[in-house]
Amino acid sequence: MSNEVVRSVCYFTSTPDQQAVSKVNELAAKITEQGYEVQTRRICSPFKNPRELEDRIGDMTILLGVGPLLLQQTLNNLPDFYETETVSFNIDLTTESIGASHSQVLFELLKNKPGLTFNFAYVFNNKPSSPYFPSSAYERNGFAIGLQATDLSEGCTTLDEWLQKVKASWDKLYKMFGSHPDFLGIDSSIAPIFDGKGSLVNFIKRLGFSFDQSVTTDTYIQITEFLKKHNPKPVGLCGLMLPCLEDFELAEEYEQGNFFVERNVFLSLHSGLGIDTYPIGINEDPQRVAQILRLVQGLSNKYQKSLSVRFVSDGKAKIGDKTNFQNQYLKDVTVRKL
Repeated sequence: MSNEVVRSVCYFTSTPDQQAVSKVNELAAKITEQGYEVQTRRICSPFKNPRELEDRIGDMTILLGVGPLLLQQTLNNLPDFYETETVSFNIDLTTESIGASHSQVLFELLKNKPGLTFNFAYVFNNKPSSPYFPSSAYERNGFAIGLQATDLSEGCTTLDEWLQKVKASWDKLYKMFGSHPDFLGIDSSIAPIFDGKGSLVNFIKRLGFSFDQSVTTDTYIQITEFLKKHNPKPVGLCGLMLPCLEDFELAEEYEQGNFFVERNVFLSLHSGLGIDTYPIGINEDPQRVAQILRLVQGLSNKYQKSLSVRFVSDGKAKIGDKTNFQNQYLKDVTVRKL
C-alpha cells in the first residue's frame, strides 16, 4: 500500500455548482490513478450562505468551506451553520479589537452544535488558497493540493530521508499539474493524523527524541525551512500543523501535561500554524479564550506570521472530564484548564 496520501484536493470557485463537483472529482480521479490515496475532496467558495452552498453542491462526501466571515455576519449565520454537516468557516481577527463578543462565537457553537467547533477557526494574517479547512479562504478560481506527508516517514531513520520522500511526492504532483491553467499550487504544510506513521510525534520519537526534548531542538525549524525552500509551487500556509487531538500521540502528550497552551504557542511562533483541535471545557472562562486570542493576534502581527486558533469541544466535558467526541479524527482526552 502506498504511503502517498493527499489529505485534501480543494477546488476554489466563485460559482459553486455541479460543474465544480465534476472538476474536483476529475482531479481526485487523476491523482488516484498516479498511486495516491485521496482522503478528502473539498470545495471552497466565497458563497456565504452555508445551507444554500450545501444544497447547491448536493454531495455530502465533499467538504465545503465559505472562508472568512465578519463577526456579526457569523453570529447572524449561526442558525444556518447548525443545519449543515459539511461546511467550515473562519473569522479573521488580524485587525479586530478582540473582546467578549469574539469568544462568544465559540461558546455559542459549543452550546448549540459542539461538533461544529471542529469546522471553525479564528485566523490571523491568513494566507488564501490553502486546501486545509477551516482556515481555507477563496482568492481566485483554481485548485490546490495538500498532502498527509507524515505517512511518508514510515521506515525513515533520519529527518532528511523523510523530507526527501516528501519532496519527491511534491515533484510528482507538480509534474502532473504544473502546466494546468487552474493549478494554484501545493500547500506543503505537514498535517499529522492518527498514530504510528501518521503521527509527527511518533516520527520525532523514532529519531531518538522525547517530545519534551524535541521542543528545544531545531528539528521543527529544519522541517519548516525545508517546506518553504523545496516546494515547487507553494500556495497557502506551508507550515507545521500541531493538531492536538488529530495527532493521537500528541494527544497523549497533552494528557501527560507536555502540550499545554504555552508550549503550543511557542512551537507555533517559530515553526507552527497555531492552536489546532485543542480541547476546551464547557466551563472554561470566555475571558481566558479572549486573552489567548489577543496573544496570538499580537504575535501574528508582530512577526507577520499566519496563525489560527481552533478549540474543540464535545459539548459535555468540563475541565477534568474525559471527552466523548464521537469523531474518528479526534482522540478523546481528559480536558485541562487553559
